[in-house]
Amino acid sequence: MPVTMTKYLRTVLYADILFSAAGALLMAAGAPFLSPLLGLPSTLLVGAGLVLVPWVLGLGVVVRRRHVPRIVMVDILAINFLWCAACLGLLASGAITPDGLGIAFVVAQALVVALFGVLQFLGLREAAAAA
Repeated sequence: MPVTMTKYLRTVLYADILFSAAGALLMAAGAPFLSPLLGLPSTLLVGAGLVLVPWVLGLGVVVRRRHVPRIVMVDILAINFLWCAACLGLLASGAITPDGLGIAFVVAQALVVALFGVLQFLGLREAAAAA
């Protein structure tokens, strides 16, 4: 069953695109400056930034459609929540040892991504109710 792209859902997806694009640029291009400031490995920052590029492009395709397969929206939700869990799990694992600012950076972006997931879930529910 396709989901009709409501104004609310489109707005939330655009916000996700903007946040993700800014994060991609900041992490990928700014890694040499951010790494010593945050205590995070430069390769981790660059990799995370580059992973966001296809994400932004994919969301850009989705947000322009009038109808989206429901599974696509469910996948977007799942990816957002998995990103959040992966970031927090990475911190908890001890595999990286960021300083306080680095921990705040990782936690803050994970919480913003989780918020997008919640807002997208609400938008998906609203679109289903309108159908």
